[in-house]
Amino acid sequence: MNGMIEADIYGNVNSTHVMGSSIMNGIGGSGDFARNAYISIFMTPSHAKNGHVSCIVPMVSHVDHTEHDVQILVTEQGLADLRGLSPTQRARVIIENCSHPDFKPALQDYQKRAIAHSHGKHTPHLLDEALSWHQRFLTTGSM
Repeated sequence: MNGMIEADIYGNVNSTHVMGSSIMNGIGGSGDFARNAYISIFMTPSHAKNGHVSCIVPMVSHVDHTEHDVQILVTEQGLADLRGLSPTQRARVIIENCSHPDFKPALQDYQKRAIAHSHGKHTPHLLDEALSWHQRFLTTGSM
């Protein structure tokens, strides 16, 4: 198991940079682990900073491990087994099983609107909103 700072709803993992630019720790051997482990597992609390930061976000602010190398995400809320799932299936499982209840409705809303505006695209995103959670934290101190 490897630690992470945040994961996005599609399974990309940021394990090194807080808010995309402040380095927290080095990547170490986690990339080798993720690509070569029988099962690659990443874990984090579902929220941080006294509940002001969601560790499950629409899009990670920095990518250390792509969804191709991440098989299981774990928070105190539960476990998301991502093996064999499409991007939209991964998003549903991550939001349902790993996100904190305080952030779950906003993540579900984001995914629903991204799908509606994607016109069948493989990995639906609302690019004008994808990193807005991080920007809101930097501006207000809360996501």
